[in-house]
Amino acid sequence: MLSASWWISAVVVAILLTTWVTFTVTRLDRLHAKVDAAQAALDAQLVRRSAALLHVAEMPRSGVPDEHALQLAHAAHSALAVDLLDRQAAENQVGRAIGGLANLRPVLAVDAVAELSEAATRVAIARRFYNDSVRDTRSLRARRMPRLLHLAGHRELPQFFDIDDTNLLAVPYQATGDELGRIEESSA
Repeated sequence: MLSASWWISAVVVAILLTTWVTFTVTRLDRLHAKVDAAQAALDAQLVRRSAALLHVAEMPRSGVPDEHALQLAHAAHSALAVDLLDRQAAENQVGRAIGGLANLRPVLAVDAVAELSEAATRVAIARRFYNDSVRDTRSLRARRMPRLLHLAGHRELPQFFDIDDTNLLAVPYQATGDELGRIEESSA
């Protein structure tokens, strides 16, 4: 027959194991909630960036040539109307459209450049937060015990969101004397 010390040891081990499982399940749940919140924030910033691109394309005094404005509007509309499976490709198209505006920067309205640059920066930050949350969640779920005990339940493994969010409009631009005069006229 087992002595009392063995029973006490077994109870202590069971309590410790239950505490660890409870802590891990709670942490996984919090990480999944963090991924969901970061995904919602990323989605909001992507919509904001597409709306800013559409606004610049449709703005009469933006300085964007008409043929280029049609391409920008098409990229923005396709990103706003895309489903989740094709989201990354559409957002890459929006990023390339914004990057293409870097060549037109001398003729673009200052407020248009500022709006697009801010929206692109916000997307980069939101994407970084989302991918960090996904990395943390995947890291915990990849450990042996959470995987063996199936602690994540039936939740899908979150996927990284990889787009090229290089903000070419954020690079400082040195305006010439003629452009400074045009900037002062457009802001008046």
